[in-house]
Amino acid sequence: MLIIPAQLESYRSLKDRTVKISFETAEPTPEQMADIQASLMKAGYIAFNSDPFTDKMIEQLKAIKTDFDDTGKTPSQRIRAVLFVWWKQNTQGYEIFNDFYIHHMERIINHYKEKLDADQ
Repeated sequence: MLIIPAQLESYRSLKDRTVKISFETAEPTPEQMADIQASLMKAGYIAFNSDPFTDKMIEQLKAIKTDFDDTGKTPSQRIRAVLFVWWKQNTQGYEIFNDFYIHHMERIINHYKEKLDADQ
């Protein structure tokens, strides 16, 4: 569990009705930075309280069980997000993400179309 004192800096509503929330912290310790890095791109829960968490609150947070593999996105949203991160890491010559997305979705579609029985 990662508990870091922070200030809620901003939020932004996204077109898919989700919300992007930003926090600002004091300079994290090396251990906190390692925890942050290890948590990158993982789904989880956020708990925010303007006062320090009590031991009882921390125990309640630890008792929460996750039952999701991702952020609750649909499979199509998940593949688009994965392709976007891949494009950010390696554009493969595509200046516009949508062109990259269309190209790779066509490759995926054609891969599975080739597996279809033509007689059916």
